[in-house]
Amino acid sequence: MTEKQRDSFRSNLGVILALVGSAIGLGNLWRFPYLVGTNGGAAFIIIYLLCIVFLCMPIMICEFVIGRRSQANTFGAFKKLAPGTAWKHTGTLAVITCVILLSFYVVVGGWTIDYFIKSVRMVFTSTTDFSAEFNKMVSSPTENVFFTVLFLLCTAGVIVAGVRNGIEKTNKYLMSALAVLIVFIMVYAMTLPGAKQGLNFLFKPDFSKVTFRTVLSALGQGFLSLSIGCGAIITYASYANRKDNLLKTTTVTTLSDTMFALIAGMAILPAVFSAGMNPSEGAGLAFISLPYIFEGMSFGRVLSIFFYFILFAAALSSSISLMETVVAFLKEEYRKSRFMAMLIMLGVTTVFAVFCALSFGVLSGFKILGFTFFDFFDYISSNICLATCALLVCLFAGWKIRKEDFYDEITSGGRYKIPKWLLGTLRVFIRYIAPVIVAIIIVNSLIGL
Repeated sequence: MTEKQRDSFRSNLGVILALVGSAIGLGNLWRFPYLVGTNGGAAFIIIYLLCIVFLCMPIMICEFVIGRRSQANTFGAFKKLAPGTAWKHTGTLAVITCVILLSFYVVVGGWTIDYFIKSVRMVFTSTTDFSAEFNKMVSSPTENVFFTVLFLLCTAGVIVAGVRNGIEKTNKYLMSALAVLIVFIMVYAMTLPGAKQGLNFLFKPDFSKVTFRTVLSALGQGFLSLSIGCGAIITYASYANRKDNLLKTTTVTTLSDTMFALIAGMAILPAVFSAGMNPSEGAGLAFISLPYIFEGMSFGRVLSIFFYFILFAAALSSSISLMETVVAFLKEEYRKSRFMAMLIMLGVTTVFAVFCALSFGVLSGFKILGFTFFDFFDYISSNICLATCALLVCLFAGWKIRKEDFYDEITSGGRYKIPKWLLGTLRVFIRYIAPVIVAIIIVNSLIGL
């Protein structure tokens, strides 16, 4: 397949929206608020922001350089830039990571559809036991599996439409809806009695609660939130125009993702404090604590509909990027049509996703290294696979790609003037510092198995 035959985005805005859509997902709305709640509030946010600026952004730039330089899928990119070497298997690991990530991610995506429908139908009432309701839903083989597969089909429907008509158009509308709705919920949450306590929790740091585990959680959240290490950035970058400003695209994507995470925290945590609930509720915050809160609010049921639609849209935008990474690989390396590549990915993911969905019920007693299927896929992908791919990307960009080619890609062939000291500092960081930090993460995660 030649470069001219490859799909591409219509504009730089399309690239940015796709990358932002990949970044803004359940990591922001579902995971970030409860990580803040369980790691001491603002202290975690400060550490998270430092990780984003000094580690995640440089690695993201590396992935963008690799993708746009190669104009190939995540496997083909390494094969093209380092022919005849084992580096291509970095792409293999990225593809496998996408399958693992998507397999448990779509289960949570299915929960968002389930709760959205129940909110529209007004199934929940002030007397509902939301903890029991959630446990009933996830342990039900039919209900959990049905909505998991339904979410997968929604993702596949966008993928089969292509890069421009599927991914670009979908992200254009989803990102617009997400921005409007999350700001609306944030503004409303700030008017609630006791909301100030939630804002204090977010923005007044308590470093006495910071441990090494807090730092690792912040790093892991940064990787997961920005889709680093799974090949999605490399794949989307390969569809980008040579004239696009790489640093601008990276910066806008990172800022958008980080702002969305903070706004999500400002929308959720003030409401949690207003209801007198514990912000360290954990992963159940979105599906157990918040429904209680919505039922006690004025217009709470309307707010509930908006919130679960946002969760669904955020989950969908990220799952699209994960599936597209594998579909692009199958299209270009095995010469499959987009439709056939989508069917193969859909079939494989459905099998693994069903096991993950059933791990809350009939397969809850089946363990891998002490983890259920769902928890094992979550831990392996989020803590080991993503970090390992990020490490290999750093080493490849820092040591395998020539300095001149690296600088040429960042400056878009000299179109954009970047200070030499900044380019030099970035390269030194990528070659020497980032690999050491990421290696520490991997070692710690392996110890935790």
